[in-house]
Amino acid sequence: MKRTLLGIFALSGLILTLLPSMLVFADVISAQTNKVLMALGMLLWFTLAPFWIKRAR
Repeated sequence: MKRTLLGIFALSGLILTLLPSMLVFADVISAQTNKVLMALGMLLWFTLAPFWIKRAR
């Protein structure tokens, strides 16, 4: 159960680092919103992914 939650949150962080750039390109969100979402995604990904990947081995 923990591994599944770690995976969901880690992957959502990865999505938050990729999706905002596409939304700015499509002129859906502003550049400032992009920066905030990407910072949040970066923090999620880099803090949770090592634990999720470590448990997968």
